[in-house]
Amino acid sequence: MRRRITFVQRPDSPFDLNQAQLSKDALSVRQVLAAREERVTLGVEEVGEEKIRNVLEQAHQLHVRWASEEVFDAVTPFSSRVAPGLHVLWTPREGGGETHSLCALLKEVFDDGLKCSSPETSFVTPPVLSTRFAATAAYQYHALLPSLDNLISYIQKNLCVGSGSDECLRQAASLASADSLDINYDSISHALTLTGYWSRSPNGGWTEQIRKPVAGAGQVEVGLLSTDKAVEPEEIKMGGLLGVVGSDDKLKPTLFSFPSRHHSLPNEATYSVSFPAPTGLHPTMTISIPRSGLEPPPAPADATCALHTYLTLPSTIFGDKYQLATTDPLFLNSHHLKTLRAVAGETDLEAPDWFVPGWGSNWLLELATPDQADQIQDQQGDWNVTIPLHLRYLRPSESGYRTASVPWPVVFWACTTEEGTKMGTNPFDRVNLGWEGLFGPRTMFYQLTPHPKGGDQENHRHRLVEDLDVPVLQLKEDAFFQGRTIELGTVVVVTLGLLWVLWRLGLVVRSSTGQRGTARADQRKKAQ
Repeated sequence: MRRRITFVQRPDSPFDLNQAQLSKDALSVRQVLAAREERVTLGVEEVGEEKIRNVLEQAHQLHVRWASEEVFDAVTPFSSRVAPGLHVLWTPREGGGETHSLCALLKEVFDDGLKCSSPETSFVTPPVLSTRFAATAAYQYHALLPSLDNLISYIQKNLCVGSGSDECLRQAASLASADSLDINYDSISHALTLTGYWSRSPNGGWTEQIRKPVAGAGQVEVGLLSTDKAVEPEEIKMGGLLGVVGSDDKLKPTLFSFPSRHHSLPNEATYSVSFPAPTGLHPTMTISIPRSGLEPPPAPADATCALHTYLTLPSTIFGDKYQLATTDPLFLNSHHLKTLRAVAGETDLEAPDWFVPGWGSNWLLELATPDQADQIQDQQGDWNVTIPLHLRYLRPSESGYRTASVPWPVVFWACTTEEGTKMGTNPFDRVNLGWEGLFGPRTMFYQLTPHPKGGDQENHRHRLVEDLDVPVLQLKEDAFFQGRTIELGTVVVVTLGLLWVLWRLGLVVRSSTGQRGTARADQRKKAQ
């Protein structure tokens, strides 16, 4: 097993060499103000739970992404984002046999209430344009998951055994404050990697002792780094201190740079999401971007850039692909849209939610940006992109309403890069996010930061999830249009209709029988 712990400080964060002391047995850090990434890599044979090994053996690749519903900073070089919730990207192994065990394991590990029966029915197949992003996964799944509490409990009960159980319990508990978690496996390396990210340090900074592993149990690499301005626009430059706990006598200074797919933008490049009231059954998602944050990204001079948004919609809400794929300039200009680039998942316009087998749908839209004249005319107002959506019919409730929760989309610039740019040398590279495979392998992405407007803790407005009240059939006994009344009325109407049809058929049969009898009597008279 290998651990890699990376602290990344902002350029203006204070740091003194006495805050990190390396000895023969441990590294002591004290009051370090920094974002933190911790990565654990182990072989499949090191996984003690047989159910997990069985699922991995059936997979060619399996990638799990989780992002918090709360607002957090994605600092460089951890700037890539996914929509809040649980994402699973999976490619089956050829001849791998049954696949139902994947959904069973996901329910046991993350949440028993997941809408997942089997990958073939519950997952969606993305229209991947580039298969060179580490062989982009063939199936994709998403579910809203507010916390990792169930995962933490599963790890502590089933995986934290043996001599290092105390450290394992502590590491599992630390996931409660993580902002994101990645789990990766591929059948080529047979390696399982878990990567957690914390954008904020605890009060007073990171203070802990990172001890070397027991003999033969792997190694622990630690880096205390900061970013600097790179020479080339596609690169990220970092410097600081590196060391291997238990092997190095002291932390070693380092300075390096590397090309990166994902880049941060200035603080002004933010966006917020809202659904103007009343939403009804046809809500409109509004993405508001300050005009000061719409400056083109600092991409290479010969790059071509376009602004995009990637929607992850649960089965309760969907878009009309025929409407959004239109080329009508009047519709597109009125919503500040350019075109629908890709769509995958449940797009049936009529099916109620309980008839939809999949988890939902994904939408990649290219957004329009204001021209120079618009920018000069109005620098104060936000640039509002509106996306018309539709709610499915949901099951009845006693209140007459149900809640449909919609995660915020990701918003980013996608820029082409010149041939020969190597993106695979990034030690913090992150692929299989679900949306980067919809672009070419040398595309660079510049992420806008989600920033709720007028947020307050009391009303939970700092969440990156919008809750919509959906009108449904009311089940109260004193309501006129309540469930039993409508059900009984439907039975009565169907029964009366059936009786009327039978009565009319009887009249037809009686009339035809009478006519045949009259005809036979006439024939007999003629014969006589």
